[in-house]
Amino acid sequence: MKKDFLLEILVQELPYKFIPSAQKQLDELFKKLFEQNGLEYDKIDVFATPRRLAVLVFDLAMSQKTVQKDVRGPILNIAKDEKGEYTPAALGFAKKNNVDLSALYEKDNYIWAKVEIKGNSTSQILKDNIEALILKLQGPHFMRWGTNSEKFSRPIENVVALLGDEVVDLTILGKKALNKTLGHRYSKNKEVIIDEPKNYVELLRKANVIVSPDERRELIVKSAQKCANENNLMINFDNMEDLLEEVTYITEWPVPVLCEFDKKYLEIPSIVTTTVMAVHQRYFPLWVEEGKLSNHFITMANFVGDEFSNIKAGNQRVVTARLEDGIFFYREDTKTKLIDKFDNLKGMTFQKGLGSLEDKTQRLIKISEKLCDSLNIQNKEDVLRCAKLSKCDLSTRLVFEFTELQGYIGQKYAQLDLEKPCVSKGICEHYFPLGANGELPSEITGQIVSIADKIDTICALFISTQKDKKKKRPTGSNDPLGARRNAIGILRIIIENNLNIDLEELMQYSLNLLSKEFNIELEETILDELVEFFVSRLFVMYEKEFSYNIINSISKYHPMKNLAFFIKRAQTLTKYYQDDEFKALQENALRILRILKDFEGVDIKPELFAFDEEKNLYNAIKSHNNDPLELVGYIKSLYPLTNKISAFFEKVLVMDKDEKIKNNRLSLLNLAKEKFNKICDFEKL
Repeated sequence: MKKDFLLEILVQELPYKFIPSAQKQLDELFKKLFEQNGLEYDKIDVFATPRRLAVLVFDLAMSQKTVQKDVRGPILNIAKDEKGEYTPAALGFAKKNNVDLSALYEKDNYIWAKVEIKGNSTSQILKDNIEALILKLQGPHFMRWGTNSEKFSRPIENVVALLGDEVVDLTILGKKALNKTLGHRYSKNKEVIIDEPKNYVELLRKANVIVSPDERRELIVKSAQKCANENNLMINFDNMEDLLEEVTYITEWPVPVLCEFDKKYLEIPSIVTTTVMAVHQRYFPLWVEEGKLSNHFITMANFVGDEFSNIKAGNQRVVTARLEDGIFFYREDTKTKLIDKFDNLKGMTFQKGLGSLEDKTQRLIKISEKLCDSLNIQNKEDVLRCAKLSKCDLSTRLVFEFTELQGYIGQKYAQLDLEKPCVSKGICEHYFPLGANGELPSEITGQIVSIADKIDTICALFISTQKDKKKKRPTGSNDPLGARRNAIGILRIIIENNLNIDLEELMQYSLNLLSKEFNIELEETILDELVEFFVSRLFVMYEKEFSYNIINSISKYHPMKNLAFFIKRAQTLTKYYQDDEFKALQENALRILRILKDFEGVDIKPELFAFDEEKNLYNAIKSHNNDPLELVGYIKSLYPLTNKISAFFEKVLVMDKDEKIKNNRLSLLNLAKEKFNKICDFEKL
């Protein structure tokens, strides 16, 4: 027999970022609970709104299956006496397992019983486990509420627990389970009686609660689009994933409300207006046409009714106040040119103990110039101009108020000052990528300044942790100054744009600038630690494309000096290392490495060769002159050595009693090892 099961926890408004996490956790916890207790079910749906978390399980078995199990009892010489009669030990074993003496049997010198273990009821399992399961939920800012000693995200107001049409006798944080819940705060159907779990979704819908986040999201998109179309306006949901998710998880009954603001605020750069609306106020901006912002916007009200005038007026009042600040800051900022704000950077600290933003900008200019020289950039004046202007918008009032607009405001102000397009775009894009998989700078100007900015930040961090031992370098859970993100950004810019940059040399140059400027003596190991940090980012970036062993086998070959060749080497090894010929080559390489160990080699004397196999191997190695930069051809050119090495080992005893002959043969193998080492570290492959 099977029945549906429903658990709903009604709470005070949850933090929206916790809700999707809670959904995932509940799904995993219930699946684990049923698996551990051997309870079969059809499927699990987890629903969530700002006020409730619900789990709906379809066709849940009403009890665990009854199973038969062979249970071992006492050893025979204890279970039976001299007459072959069962002793008190055997009688106790039978009684404990609730079986007759006739059901006992002997096997492997022990007494055994076939015991039937009756499954526990699902109702009892739920009663015993649900509260503990709910208290396993993890999230930020959990605290104790009322007299409860256990922590939860928000106070629990009501619990529903139904197995079929019966209430499960359980309690969560002092709230006894019922068969009724509450609808939307503004619904006419305040109290909702749940007759059966399968009716939960529709019963709540009648009480103006859409419990499915996916359905709410779809409704938000469709209703907002409809509202925009009816007013001859456009709405663009691209790059609004965060806003859509937030609005989905702060509403139970989303209704679009069209609002507007004074057209004078369209004077502000649209990026400011849309940031105010989308990021700060959770509004959906509307557009007259592509690239032309409207003075209308949509807010999603969590409301039941027909009267939206107060909602509309309140939101318009709030956005007007924010935009009034924006237009004031914009007008104040544009009284002077962007370049005139450069001197303001002197009073802005970059990093404690590492000077001001003006100091950092001067370093960016020097690093950018070095990169221009390395890349043979002809018009490096544009790159250096971009580097100089790159941080100027940090001193503007708009960026001070809306910090997420750094770079974007710099670009807008540079355009107003009639700076070259590559310069203004580079000011914005030098912060790219904003995330590990984010958009990269589109032009060389932004690419160079972005690399310069990020390498300076990472080197400054490593130097500051050298200077102050209390500071921590980046780890898996600790990422000061976004160092890991910046490292991946640098690597992606270089690799995806095929830039020929010696990153190891650039690190040393940046470290030297910081060391000289702030009179800090560099630790001997700091460059190696930096390289290791960047290599660890390569492991993360390519963990799906290349195996760990392949990356590890080539990581010692200075990947930061030539990233393009590093990737090409990894791609080549991935393609060939399962081939039979390559495996034979690898076996020979490993055999040679095991024999040589720490042997460094001496001058080879051909006159000491006693066998043709020695001479043949020596001549083959000496005549091999392929370029290891052409890795595919280089690997294939070594395949003929395989047979000669095999023949050598079959005929020749390397560890000859004569020390000179032994060392001569070891040196011959060392010559082959040098060839193999130009492919990879075979011991790590």
